[in-house]
Amino acid sequence: MTDRIAIVDGIRTPFCKAGTDLKDIPAQKLAALVIRELLERTSIDPGLVDEVILGCVANPVDAANVGRVAALMAGLPHRSRGYTISRNCASGFESVTSGYEKIISGAAEVVIAGGTESMTNIPLIYNKHMTGLFANLMRSKTAFQKLKTIASFRPHFLKPVIGVVCGLTDPVCGLNMGQTAENIAMRCGITREEQDAFALESHDRALASRSKLAEEIMPVPVEPGYDSTCEQDNGPREGQSLQALAKLKPYFDRHSGTVTVGNACPLTDGASAVLMMKESKARELGMNPLGYIKSYAYEGLDPAVMGLGPVYAISTALKKAQMSLDQMSFVEINEAFAAQVLGCVKLIESDDFAKQELGRDQAIGRLEPERLNVNGGAIALGHPVGVTGNRLILTALRELNRRNDSHAIVSLCIGGGQGGAVILERV
Repeated sequence: MTDRIAIVDGIRTPFCKAGTDLKDIPAQKLAALVIRELLERTSIDPGLVDEVILGCVANPVDAANVGRVAALMAGLPHRSRGYTISRNCASGFESVTSGYEKIISGAAEVVIAGGTESMTNIPLIYNKHMTGLFANLMRSKTAFQKLKTIASFRPHFLKPVIGVVCGLTDPVCGLNMGQTAENIAMRCGITREEQDAFALESHDRALASRSKLAEEIMPVPVEPGYDSTCEQDNGPREGQSLQALAKLKPYFDRHSGTVTVGNACPLTDGASAVLMMKESKARELGMNPLGYIKSYAYEGLDPAVMGLGPVYAISTALKKAQMSLDQMSFVEINEAFAAQVLGCVKLIESDDFAKQELGRDQAIGRLEPERLNVNGGAIALGHPVGVTGNRLILTALRELNRRNDSHAIVSLCIGGGQGGAVILERV
């Protein structure tokens, strides 16, 4: 492309474990905060923003089309457009690639692409017995009918359906995401010790990168009292150790499993947004982009091993860009689970897998530990599912600029059996 699609700038909230600092801020307000901050930091005229595209997996019930709601809350004019998308864990990617497609097609000139998620506020739902009772009560016309309906109540009617558990369970293969990670650990021969060591490295790298990550984080006043400010991710754990991780029991397979809450990502709240336009538009506005989208890919695979999705997507994105893995300064594979990332690394380096599954003559390449998730990952930082893809792109572009390097690839697995990858360039 002679006129590339640029990411001019971006910002995010701190990522906070569910039930902690951001628990009282709904998804629409988290998104409005980052959109407003992005507008102010770039000094762009809000009237120039054609479209706001937000990834969100658990769309708030009180903010249908959270993308549009957040745009208006952030002060964008009524004539600007906004919509919400979901590709599960890649929703933050999808907002950016959808923005790319909008701009390249001429449907928009300036796009804000982001993601928002308040996993704290994913609701508990009445089960079908209780909803049926309410429905019958509404249909009852006489006092006798109402009393008869009320008398049908049983205590188990109040057992809730846990929304986040439903969302993290695949309806096709019937497995929750942790069980799919156990499948990968078994298939790829990933031990508990390897997983715990990888998790420890994630915390150590995230802690070592705090000053760098601070460049992409806006402070957020803690509600409801506004008596303190959240300024950094609260997931990275000081003093984490292999001994402490080894004490945790398997969570998804209590008997023979290896996946624990220590070597998996936590439930997390947060939001992120980036400003996108053509390279020529950025020059016209006097803006210096962070970088550009080189290529991207989404691929499907068996939902029972959804965590291997990055391998397929990385392969395709590299082919589309006519590039090789060794041309990447670093590689991001989102840390839904340590087992899943380690499984991806093994298969990225496997000649047999490349020939059988990827249509390649040999392995994608060698992925050295020092090039993988250089600032830590979701095991430490957290994974607000609709946001993480956007955060990966923002973090990677800032890292490329710090290194004065040219290319990186970011990827993640996607619940339901998909993988996504984006190649970023800074030239």
